[in-house]
Amino acid sequence: MNSISDKLQKNLADFKQEHLLTFWDELSGTEQHELDAQLESINFKYIDSLQNQSSEEKEKTIEPCATVLLDDSCNQQGIDSIRRGEIGVLTVAGGQGTRLGWSGPKGTYPATPISGKSLFQVIAEQIVFASKKYNTSIPWYIMTSVENDDVTRSFLLDNNCFGLERTDIFLFTQGEVPVVDKDGKMLLSSKSKIAMNPDGHGGVISALQRSGGLDEMVTRGVKYLSYVQIDNPLVNVVDPWFLGLHMGDLSSAEASSKCVKKMDPDERVGVFCSVNGNVEIVEYSDLPSEKASERDNDGQLSYGSGSIALHLFSIEFLQRIAEDLPWHKANKKVPFVDLYTGEIINPDTPNAYKFEKFVFDVLRFAKKPLVVETKREEEFAPIKNASGQDSPKTSHALQLERANRWLSLRGVQVSEEARVEISALTAVRAGDLVPSTLPSSIGANQKVIL
Repeated sequence: MNSISDKLQKNLADFKQEHLLTFWDELSGTEQHELDAQLESINFKYIDSLQNQSSEEKEKTIEPCATVLLDDSCNQQGIDSIRRGEIGVLTVAGGQGTRLGWSGPKGTYPATPISGKSLFQVIAEQIVFASKKYNTSIPWYIMTSVENDDVTRSFLLDNNCFGLERTDIFLFTQGEVPVVDKDGKMLLSSKSKIAMNPDGHGGVISALQRSGGLDEMVTRGVKYLSYVQIDNPLVNVVDPWFLGLHMGDLSSAEASSKCVKKMDPDERVGVFCSVNGNVEIVEYSDLPSEKASERDNDGQLSYGSGSIALHLFSIEFLQRIAEDLPWHKANKKVPFVDLYTGEIINPDTPNAYKFEKFVFDVLRFAKKPLVVETKREEEFAPIKNASGQDSPKTSHALQLERANRWLSLRGVQVSEEARVEISALTAVRAGDLVPSTLPSSIGANQKVIL
């Protein structure tokens, strides 16, 4: 049988976590080794400071946030930066496809309406397209989770990284934080394992730093990072127009974000606001209802700048604030092991606290953060739910509509009933389509992949 080190015994006693060893004598040698390793990995002092932090909220003054329109004014500046190899892509892909009825990582979910390309492939092919178009190398940084890291790596390798060089893909895992009860006691998810929670999409910045990703970017000459989440197949990953604005006079080139106009006051997206004079994203659940429904003199929602989780960050800025993002504490229902019976309890009411960081909190640290309004129909068709809004059905419809619209703009007669999918290897905007390579018309009920 293994034994616990004196140092670890002292830590457990000092921070009143001795209960974590309740079932030690019942465990196999392997289970003891695994629990010991998990305990050794935990910074008890840091976790204690988190759960003891003040939950009092300062009074907030929330006002509408200024935005600028995405246009061609700084396009060349963005193109030149991409050609110099100054852009990298960061994708947060730690989630599973459980809500979609999918057993694997969400990034492996078939997202396109005809060919069924995965969400990973959609992003990879945009990077391949941009790399060829601008004759450069664009590295892809992917944050996985402890749960899906191995499967994600195998998926990418099994698919030959979708045309990307393996050396241009940098995978790293998201951090995890113990779950605690109302008294600050860590919970056991089994007799030999502490209940852990991913540290949120904001954990991507500190995880990049810990993994050496930020240093790797500096070595490569990457200066800007395009941040995208995995679930939006219409996302424009490498956008010279957006990058040009980010680098332009309106911004400090530290942090910029894209937004779209909300469809209605109840749409479940975060909203860009001015909070006590700083640009922040206020979660839809935290925005007072009277503000969510408020309209300006033109009849537009005053608080209608919806976040699509697409940002540009400078590497120098991320290095400076990597460990500064605040923690958020949420009261949740978490299954746990009863210390008296050893049985798993599934609580009916919230019984524990989870800690996480939000990536959009970086905006409050940035000088002159820029919020850029883009067209929803061009860049936002998320797949979050199995049915209803933001489902595969709604996303497929939006993808088909955009493809038909692009072809019409390039002179192709397209029936409204036509089903067309445009690969990112072919085009990432309407202007990339070459009329001489396109059919003159596409009839009703035709399925075409370009």
